[in-house]
This record gives sequence, structure tokens and C-alpha cells, in this order.
Amino acid sequence: MSLRAEAPPAATGVRRFTRAERWVHRSTALLMGVCVVTAACLYVPEFAQLVGRRELVVRIHEWAGLALPVPVLAGLASRAFRADLRHLNRFGPYDRRWLRAVLRRDKRRESRPAAKFNAGQKIYAAWIAGATLVMLGTGLLMWFTHLTPIMWRTSATFVHDWLALTVGIVLAGHIGMALGDPEARRGMRTGSVSREWAEREHRHWRP
Repeated sequence: MSLRAEAPPAATGVRRFTRAERWVHRSTALLMGVCVVTAACLYVPEFAQLVGRRELVVRIHEWAGLALPVPVLAGLASRAFRADLRHLNRFGPYDRRWLRAVLRRDKRRESRPAAKFNAGQKIYAAWIAGATLVMLGTGLLMWFTHLTPIMWRTSATFVHDWLALTVGIVLAGHIGMALGDPEARRGMRTGSVSREWAEREHRHWRP
């Protein structure tokens, strides 16, 4: 699939994501979903009995995990995707205000200012990126058992299993937030959002 930017959207909408950005998100979501589902089939007895073929499930889980960083690495060829990474990596004064409002459970829109991404999305992106790297590293230690001492493998298994549970919980929260915002889903699905939504939810964003 081409990673070049698409033509500008119609005047009624605002371009939020290019085709490359949406491709990275969908590919990563698919691979992460495969990892989560296969992990559930390996560790939940009811799912394991339902699916069977444990060796095949293990191989699918391993290869999906190895492929997980590939969409992001491919996305670096896109200028728009690299710009998004810069947005996600920078906190402004409005982000601190957003976090304070969340801690106070202040749900007023004026109390939660945001640029293209709000502070919660930035924290989520940083956390899931770090968790993915840890899962990849511990998974490799578990896979190549002959290269490391048993203490390393035991520790890697402990970290991998508990972090996987945490990732599942955080992903469920991420999906829940997306389900509660149809316009945000539209932006990820089509690349465009309404100008009214952009000005209301992301007033510091300058598309």
C-alpha cells in the first residue's frame, strides 16, 4: 500500500489522518488483536479447549508479536506520520491542564484543552510503545531458550504474562473511549472530521 499523502478533503471537513497514518493504525491494531486473542487461547483453559492446536496458536502468537513493530517502522516513510509522532512526544501547558481536569474529574470541555492529540492519548501512545518493546524483548527471551540462563527465562515469563494482562486491560479502555466518540472513529476510518468537532475537542490544533 502506498504511504504517500492523500488529496485534501472537501471543504466541509478537516483532514485529520492520511492514508499512511490510518494504515499504520489498522495494521498495528490487527497484529495487537492477534497477539491478545492467541494469548487468551494459550492461558485461559476454556479458550484453549475450544480452539485446540496449541502449537499452531503459539506460532501465530510469536510471529504476530515479531511483526508488531513493522507497521510503525514502515510508517516512518510518511511525513505526516512522523509529524504525528512529534505531536505525541510533546507536552504543552494545555496538556498539564487537561491532566489536572481529569484528576479533579472535571468534564467541562473548556477544562480539557488539547491540540491534535490530548494528554491522555499522548500518555497512552508512550505507554503502549514501551509495553510493546518490553513484550517483544521478553518474548524473544522465552522463544530462544538456549541462549539465556533459566533465571532470565523465568523472569521474562513473569514480566511477559503480567504485562500482557495489563496491555489487555489498557486496550479495552482504549477501545471503550473510541466507542464513545463516533467523530474520532470517523477520523480514523475516513481520515476527515467535522470542523465543529475539531474546534470543540482539539481547539489548540492547527490543521
